[in-house]
Amino acid sequence: LAFVRPRSDMNGPELSELPDEAPQLRPPVSELRRRALQELPAVRTLSDGFLIRFLRARDFDNTRWRMCKENIRGPKLPEISGCLSPSSVLGLLASSYHTVLPRRDHAGSRVLVYRIGQWNPKDWSAFQVFRVSLMTSELISMETQTQRRGLKVIFDLSGWSLGHALQINPSLGRMISSVLSDSFPLKVRGIHLVNEPIFFRPVFAMIRPFLPEKIKQRIHMHGADFHDTLSDFFSPDVLPPEYGGEGLGIEEACGHWTNHLLQSERLLQQISVHPTADVAVAPEDCLRLDGTQEEPFSDG
Repeated sequence: LAFVRPRSDMNGPELSELPDEAPQLRPPVSELRRRALQELPAVRTLSDGFLIRFLRARDFDNTRWRMCKENIRGPKLPEISGCLSPSSVLGLLASSYHTVLPRRDHAGSRVLVYRIGQWNPKDWSAFQVFRVSLMTSELISMETQTQRRGLKVIFDLSGWSLGHALQINPSLGRMISSVLSDSFPLKVRGIHLVNEPIFFRPVFAMIRPFLPEKIKQRIHMHGADFHDTLSDFFSPDVLPPEYGGEGLGIEEACGHWTNHLLQSERLLQQISVHPTADVAVAPEDCLRLDGTQEEPFSDG
């Protein structure tokens, strides 16, 4: 197939669909790099791949570059982002706390699941738990399809306890919300809460004011009868049987993602040291991050 030269009047969403090497992306990438180096002179390296992630996250609106600037300035939570090591939270991962489901949803979004009841707050702090989210976010933000289509999250709050609630305070909620909304290049397309108990609501009410209005509108509370309502948002082949679907079982899905995180330890350490540069990705990582395979993970 012949390469079709992009039009000069393409809008942001159209630019997002172009491959990284498309000539039409050079001007916005160059402009973002110019602004970053001008306002943040301490920065030495800004790879095209790093900048394109942020441009896609904001549909190539260069006037909304706060996210990129906050990320380049450095992590606001070094106790979370200073150690991007899956092995440091292996016990939590081994409890089947978290997974990225093998199949994307109908819109092409990644679907993440967090099983709060598998988190023992006596063993793992909220900072360590959030580190898992950050490592997953780093990996999936490298996927071109995820940059374009974003992600959706299912929080299973079965097992939520006072011990969990005591780990969450307004300061932590504010910091985590800031990291998610101000400095990370991912589009959050939906947040789904299932099995949420009544005594979770005060914690949610504490965190909610710190969330952007757009995110608030994308939160869905399903309660205990989630099997019927989740199907309004996800097809059966996406969801595990435990959530009313026909996909891979949740325990197996968690095991696959844990293995993927552990195999990505070196890559994550490279990102931790050089967050704004291109990192060396092994051939097997390329298959997982940008391949066409469906099991256990695909970018298509």
